[in-house]
Amino acid sequence: MKKLTAGLLALLLAAAANAQQAAPEFPDARASDPVTLGYMVGSPPPADRRVAFEDGSYLRFPQLRWALSHWRELRPTAPIYRGSGKLSVLPRAERTDIDAVSFTPMGGGPRMTWAESLAANYTDGIVVLHRGRIIYEKYFGALTAQGQHIAHSVTKSFFGTLAAMLVHEGKLDETALVSKYIPELTNSAFGDATVRQLLDMTTAIKFSEKYTDPDAEIWDFARSAGMAPLPPGYQGPRSMYDYLPTIKKNGEHGAGFTYRSANAEVTAWLVCRVTGKSAQQVLQERIWEKLGAEQDAYIQVDSHGSAIGAGGLNTGLRDLARFGELMRLNGAWNGQQVIPAAVVADIRRGGSPEKFRNGGYTTLPGWSYHNQWWISHDDHGVFEARGVYGQAIYIDPKAEMVIARFGSAPWASNIYLDPKSLPAFRALAEHLLATDAGKSKRR
Repeated sequence: MKKLTAGLLALLLAAAANAQQAAPEFPDARASDPVTLGYMVGSPPPADRRVAFEDGSYLRFPQLRWALSHWRELRPTAPIYRGSGKLSVLPRAERTDIDAVSFTPMGGGPRMTWAESLAANYTDGIVVLHRGRIIYEKYFGALTAQGQHIAHSVTKSFFGTLAAMLVHEGKLDETALVSKYIPELTNSAFGDATVRQLLDMTTAIKFSEKYTDPDAEIWDFARSAGMAPLPPGYQGPRSMYDYLPTIKKNGEHGAGFTYRSANAEVTAWLVCRVTGKSAQQVLQERIWEKLGAEQDAYIQVDSHGSAIGAGGLNTGLRDLARFGELMRLNGAWNGQQVIPAAVVADIRRGGSPEKFRNGGYTTLPGWSYHNQWWISHDDHGVFEARGVYGQAIYIDPKAEMVIARFGSAPWASNIYLDPKSLPAFRALAEHLLATDAGKSKRR
């Protein structure tokens, strides 16, 4: 076993806790509220109320509940400007009947209300749009309406969409080998993978994301990205461009889906290489400036200044909802076709559920993964962007509903959050459909 630094040991202990289905030792959402607990208050804060990167406390619970809403204060970032355009106003039509919407959690058990589910999943903020209007908005913990929160792997869906746009424009050939565009990866596992296999995560690479294993490749990835502390005497890669060429092949590309963040980093590299611009500049010019966002976004960068396309994006919550609404409206926004409708339609069609079954996502039966989006294939046409600790953009076209959520649960994997969040989201969609139907009958 590799020698562990205090910071890495802290991360492993946190990940081990995250891997447990039931974790009664964790305080509930109210008891773990970082504002109530006084994290990072004082000049300086008391030693037992500090949150730092170097010692790994930023991912220990409940400190992580402060950290995820204050990422820029812990890691280097680059701005994604909103531009000088007019704010895209989200009209308000807030409803008082949502908190009482009830559902049965996945796998059974007592019924739960919408409001109870938010606390159970350690929600930091949630916005619900119905037909483009805000019908529900709540903030908890360290997040405020003016604040920003790390979106983690929701970031992947932004860059998957950008790559799909480049495919649509003919600037990127999805049947071509990745090495055609990035010859630096010729001798890596990605050298003989196609762009399509990359975008759908059906590459065969030697890359484990098992956080409880100190020898797993995810730790090499995290150290290179600047998302994990470097041990003393570290001589390994210090940037994504240095790390990605070292990944080796394991199996045959295209056989099945396996979720691996390295694929998303290569996707971001492709976007940069094809456009000749930085990842943050492409995201800013093609999406963020056209959203009429309220705030600038920002993205974590590695030690060489390269954006972390697998999980570094930080945004305001309503701006995350705006992106979800843009996708619900098939890429049209404020009189512009920001994302080609054909690109959104392709994302919504999804990938292969058969290949997805290999990924082991027991809470997502029948789903698929395509262009770095999660596709349900259900009767509502739901598709979702997902990130660890509870980050989500949930889009239900049938119910004309978009949910944007930031969270800071003690469990990283959504497999422990889905049993309460996915049924809650579906119950709300059905409630909106039923109330709409009721209004129609009364007319």
